Amino acid sequence: MRTIHVNDITDAVAEMCIEANIVLAQDMQDALKKAQETEVSPLGKEILGQLQKNMQIAKEDHIAICQDTGMTVVFASVGQEVHIEGGALTDAINEGVRRGYRDGYLRKSVVRDPLDRVNTGDNTPAIIHYDIVPGDKLTLTIAPKGAGSENMSKSIMLKPADGVEGVKAAVLQAVKEAGPNACPPMVVGVGIGGNFEKSAELAKHALTRPLTAKAQNEAMDALEAEILETINKTGIGPAGLGGRVTALAVNIETYPTHIAQLPVAVNICCHVNRHSTRTL
Repeated sequence: MRTIHVNDITDAVAEMCIEANIVLAQDMQDALKKAQETEVSPLGKEILGQLQKNMQIAKEDHIAICQDTGMTVVFASVGQEVHIEGGALTDAINEGVRRGYRDGYLRKSVVRDPLDRVNTGDNTPAIIHYDIVPGDKLTLTIAPKGAGSENMSKSIMLKPADGVEGVKAAVLQAVKEAGPNACPPMVVGVGIGGNFEKSAELAKHALTRPLTAKAQNEAMDALEAEILETINKTGIGPAGLGGRVTALAVNIETYPTHIAQLPVAVNICCHVNRHSTRTL
């Protein structure tokens, strides 16, 4: 049994909230640079250059990459040999979010109720997904998600007979409907299987996978490449103003499902695909 104090968790979450909002992960930086090199549209090239300049200013001046610093999503892999000391894990995570958004001067965007719309003032509560795993480590992934691209996401309950062609069509349709509203070039997270809510969680988690990492198997790797190629033929382009680079990546995660269903979720993220991971 290994003990982790809640103060260490809070400190880590606070630091990650600031880090994720100010410095874009290296894989995303590399993808944007490559996109500028391959984009044929002069306007698209200019936009991609401006996005990279914006990232550099954010890093140098220690300010948010995007004014929408998002609702904080946390994926927590909790080793079954870990004992949390000093308080509740959920409270520790939320306190970290509270401090991170306060100390980082990040915009607070969470309202306490979806109908009365009163701001909580500290960007809490976070949305936390727990996974109990073997071992004595606690791994936290922080993924601030802005509303612009989040609003473009889709959940589709396909029939099993729709098969892979139905999946491809559903993803392409979601991207086309999103168009410029998702602030392309985008990263497209896709969840296939499970049930209604599991597919959405898979799609969200898929966005945290490094763009350089391979899919879970060769079939998914090929499907990701095929869908990405199709998306980039739509002509939506950077900022929706035309070009070849509409998406930087398509990341797919799957899960076993019921014989009578084929759930598909598409969680689109803008060019500011923010995430930070630490293991305690």
